[in-house]
Amino acid sequence: MPLWSTFFGFFLGFAFGVGCALAVMYSIYLGGYRAAIRDSRLPTPPERYLRALSKLPAQTEEAP
Repeated sequence: MPLWSTFFGFFLGFAFGVGCALAVMYSIYLGGYRAAIRDSRLPTPPERYLRALSKLPAQTEEAP
């Protein structure tokens, strides 16, 4: 019985612990992505968005 309960506890801890943590991190990432898209479409973007945009390296468009 102790061996079975060890495997059961390991499975619950790993599957639900790591799985829930990944789900939370993904939802935070997705929420930030949606907020960035929303901010980029505003008529006057927020100051924070403009500062982040100015920190990006200049990209050159190469014609194929």
